[in-house]
Amino acid sequence: MKRLITIRNVEEGGDTDDALKNLNLNLSSDLEKKNNTTTLPLMRLMGFFLVSFMLFSVLFSLSVVLRDPPSDAVLEASPTLTTTVFQQQGVNNISSDSVEKPIDKLIGGLLIDGFDERSCLSRYQSANYHKGLSAKPSSYLISRLRKYEALHKQCGPYTEAYNKTVKELRSGQFSKSSPCKYVVWISFSGLGNRILTLASAFLYALLTDRVLLVDPGVDMVDLFCEPFPEVSWFLPPDFPLKSQFHGFNQKSEQCYGKMLKNNSVASSTLPPSFLYLHLVHDYDDEDKLFFCDEQQNFLKKVPWLLIKTDNYFTPSLFLMPSFEQELKYLFPNKETIFHFLGRYLLHPTNNVWGLVVRYYESYLANANERVGIQIRVFDTDPGPFQHVLDQILACTLKENLLPDVNREDDIVSPSETPKSKAVLMTSLNAGYFEKVRDMYWEYPTVTGEVVGIYQPSHEGHQQSEKQIHNQKAWAEMYLLSLSDVLVTSSWSTFGYVAQGLGGLKPWILYKPENRTAPNPPCRRAMSMEPCFHAPPFYDCRAKRGIDTGELVPHVRHCEDMSWGLKLVDRDNFD
Repeated sequence: MKRLITIRNVEEGGDTDDALKNLNLNLSSDLEKKNNTTTLPLMRLMGFFLVSFMLFSVLFSLSVVLRDPPSDAVLEASPTLTTTVFQQQGVNNISSDSVEKPIDKLIGGLLIDGFDERSCLSRYQSANYHKGLSAKPSSYLISRLRKYEALHKQCGPYTEAYNKTVKELRSGQFSKSSPCKYVVWISFSGLGNRILTLASAFLYALLTDRVLLVDPGVDMVDLFCEPFPEVSWFLPPDFPLKSQFHGFNQKSEQCYGKMLKNNSVASSTLPPSFLYLHLVHDYDDEDKLFFCDEQQNFLKKVPWLLIKTDNYFTPSLFLMPSFEQELKYLFPNKETIFHFLGRYLLHPTNNVWGLVVRYYESYLANANERVGIQIRVFDTDPGPFQHVLDQILACTLKENLLPDVNREDDIVSPSETPKSKAVLMTSLNAGYFEKVRDMYWEYPTVTGEVVGIYQPSHEGHQQSEKQIHNQKAWAEMYLLSLSDVLVTSSWSTFGYVAQGLGGLKPWILYKPENRTAPNPPCRRAMSMEPCFHAPPFYDCRAKRGIDTGELVPHVRHCEDMSWGLKLVDRDNFD
């Protein structure tokens, strides 16, 4: 009201100076009152919004960090939780087509969590390098593996049950109430053979509810991690029969084949506390009766079975009626036996895994495609041989595994960024590697592809008892298994291990005759399963000889050894 009166006085011709003075005083009084009533709440409101904004920023930053931690932190904390998979790129090569894909570090449930990861880096990190399993393991196989692990924990070395059965073994008497029976695998032969026979022995243990114990030999501990939780699979050094391992053969009194030949099994009132099973390639007809159900009925009563073998005898287990149903549930896909059991059992030690990872990351990781070529020459002369080189090139070029070279033009300019192939060659001899490397160095490819040729080692000759030799051999088998396509040599267990671990059906180089390259040079394998080189040809029921490669559709003769046996799936054989 004061402000209105003052303005009215001015308009009516009153004293202007006094009126303005009164107006200013009145306006100042009003503004002061207004500021007192509005400015303080406004400042409080602005302060509230400022604090809220700062809090929101902090929370948002934390959420981003926790959701997407730095890649180094991920690899250090848990290298197999997630990974960035690059389309047709190496594991370290950045691409705009990258997609995030979870890594299955437990390999389809074959493995269990809870191991000390640093004690065996390959156990869970291998999933970062392999393409994954070729098929899904059956739920029954997974449950049986868990059941076996519980049995191994109960009966493994130095457990109460183990100590009890060892005490009975020393005395030569045993109680039928013992829950534990054993298969002891005796370390024997070359590394490829040992790996294959380990898988066979474990499958037999799984089928017969026995515990597998592994003779460490001279280097098994340096090559393979412990596959079972809490309790070792390695036979203790104080095992009472260990000193006899080297001397066990077909003439040993405890050899089951000899006992059958002498009819001493039939005359025995009680089963012995242990038996030696001679399943080496030179075994005779009586030794081969191991693969008859009638003999299995007797063997299941013996607490300790000691096996020496250089054969992947799994295919013959599939011909035994007593195991037929169980194997059907375990492996609906017949050609995945070694693929699954190998990935479950065989984890390279940290020393060997270091060899694998360093070589892979240095030479193979960034290629668009990896081609493995495994060369084994069964010839007394060292080589290299021209016919072997001719065969390798004929196979890889004919099957479009490698591009041909242009010997007319010095340079072939690709229209776009060239694709790259990394070729991993393994051989005791460096000559084949050098010839192929020089060919792709001296001439461009007709496709414009860039081809790199690599060979980790060339030891000259096999040195099965040398630790570093076997570590390199194991690393090279594993590197070959990481290939996209694979070429292997006939009869070679080295190649069988690589194809089985990788889930690959390789192109098999036919065995040359008279130092002449075969024509055709190679063929695609029917399955990724290894070949049983010395199977029995015997019908246990009819008690007569028979072609065991013709009894069931899933056991066939091998591509590279006409008398051998291998497992296939019905849809995969010719």
